[in-house]
Amino acid sequence: MGKSVRLLVINRLVAPGSEFRLHREWFVSSAMDELLGADFVVAKKDRLYRCLDRVLEHKQALFVWLKQQWADLFHADFEVLLYDLTSTYFEGEMQQNPKARRGYSRDHRPDCLQVVIALVITTDGFPLAYEVMNGNTSDRTTLRPFLAHIEQTYGKARRVWVMDRGIPSEAILAEMRNPERQTFYLVGTPKGKIQQPEKQWLDLPWQKVRDSVDVKLYAQDGELYVLARSTGRQQKELAIRRKRLARLLRKLRAMRRSLPSRDQVLLRLGAAKKEAGRAFGFVKIHLPDSDQPVTRETFHFQVDTATLNVAELRDGHYLLRSNLTADDPAVLWMRYVQLTQIEAAFRSLKRELGLRPIYHHLEHRVDAHIFIAFLAYCLQVTLRSRLRIHASGLTPAAVLEQFASIQMIDVWIPTRDGRWLILPRYTQPDRDLQLLLHQLQLTLPSQPPPRISAAPSALAAAAQASLW
Repeated sequence: MGKSVRLLVINRLVAPGSEFRLHREWFVSSAMDELLGADFVVAKKDRLYRCLDRVLEHKQALFVWLKQQWADLFHADFEVLLYDLTSTYFEGEMQQNPKARRGYSRDHRPDCLQVVIALVITTDGFPLAYEVMNGNTSDRTTLRPFLAHIEQTYGKARRVWVMDRGIPSEAILAEMRNPERQTFYLVGTPKGKIQQPEKQWLDLPWQKVRDSVDVKLYAQDGELYVLARSTGRQQKELAIRRKRLARLLRKLRAMRRSLPSRDQVLLRLGAAKKEAGRAFGFVKIHLPDSDQPVTRETFHFQVDTATLNVAELRDGHYLLRSNLTADDPAVLWMRYVQLTQIEAAFRSLKRELGLRPIYHHLEHRVDAHIFIAFLAYCLQVTLRSRLRIHASGLTPAAVLEQFASIQMIDVWIPTRDGRWLILPRYTQPDRDLQLLLHQLQLTLPSQPPPRISAAPSALAAAAQASLW
C-alpha cells in the first residue's frame, strides 16, 4: 500500500486528476515506475481504490510524525495556531454520503451539495489537523472539539488561537479565558462592537505599529480590544463600495429610462441587490404601490449620503479581541494578519491540488480523497519552506515546472542473439536546473540499471522500423 499512497500523493501534487486518469494515462507517461521501483501493478485502478479505503486509519499518526519532522527540519514554532473553515462541493447527488449537505458555500455554488473542512495550521503554513464535517455545519459549533483534539493529540501547551469573527461563541471565549486552561485567543470582532465604548475610543490616542497601520487599545474584563486603522484597507474597502454603488446606480437609471412594469422592476431590483451586496443599503428607493403605474414620479431613488459618510469614516477600521493583555499591540496585529496564510492554504488545495469538485460518492472515499490532497499540500509547504531557506523568491509551482523539463527515455539496443538491451535514462538538467538543485541541496538518483528483453514491444518495434 505504501507505494500506491506515494503514487497518489505525487500525482495530486504534480498533475492532479482522478484515480482512473492516473491508471489509464499518467502512470504510463511518467517515470514513477522507475522512481518507485514498481511496475504497472502499483497503478491498477482497483489497487488505488483499495488504498483509499485503508489510508484513513493512519491519518492522526501521520500528522504527529509530520509535526516532528517539521520541527527537526525547520525549527517550526507551534505556539501560534491559525484556525478557519472552508467548503468544497460535489458533482452529483451523493445519496450515499451523509456528510453531503447544502450550506453556506465559500465556492459560491449554493446549488451543489458540499462538505465543510476545518483546518489548523501554523503561521508558516504547516497543517496540524483538519476535519471533514457535514456541509451544513455551523462555524460556531466546531471550535470546542478542535481545542480538545489538539490537546489530546499534541498535549497541553501554551497556544494562541487566531481566528476570524463568527467562529468562537461567547461561551467558548469564556472557557478559553479560564486561567487554569492557559489557552489564549486573538479573534476578529464585528464593527458593531466599536460603537459600544465609542466615547472611550475617542479619548484614546493612536499608536503607530507600521507605516500605514495605527492602533488604539482598550482593556475591559480581562480582555484587550485593539482597534486597528489601516490606510491600505481603507482604500480597498472604499474602492470596492464605490464600484458596486456606481454599478447599482447605472442599473437604476436604466430602469427609470425604460420604465418596465412593476413586477419587472421588482425582479431587476432583486438581481441588483444580490450583485451590489451591502452597497444596496446606501440607496433609498421609492417604489410605486401595487395599483400605481411605473413612472418617473412613482419610481425614483437617491443615495443616502449620511449613512454613506458614516460607513466611509469606518473604512479601514477593524477590531481585534484577545486575552493576551500583556502583549505588544504590534505583535497582536501581525499575528492576526497572518490569517492570510490559511486562506492561501485553502486556495492551494482547491486550485493547484485539484481538491474541488469532488466526484467520489462514498463517504470514506471522499474523506480519503481530501486526505491525499492534504498530504500533497504537506509536500508543497515543505518545499516552500525549503525554498525560503535556500532559494528565496521561487515558488513550489515554479520549481515543479522546472523539474518537468527532466524527461525519462528508454534506449533500445539490439544484441547479436536477437534480444534487446534496454537502457532507461533521464535527460541531464540544464544549467539553471543544475543551479537550482545545488541551491536546494538535492541530488538526482543514479541512472537506472539496464534491462534485457527477449523481444521488443510494439512501440519499440515501430520506433526501430522508423529508424531503418
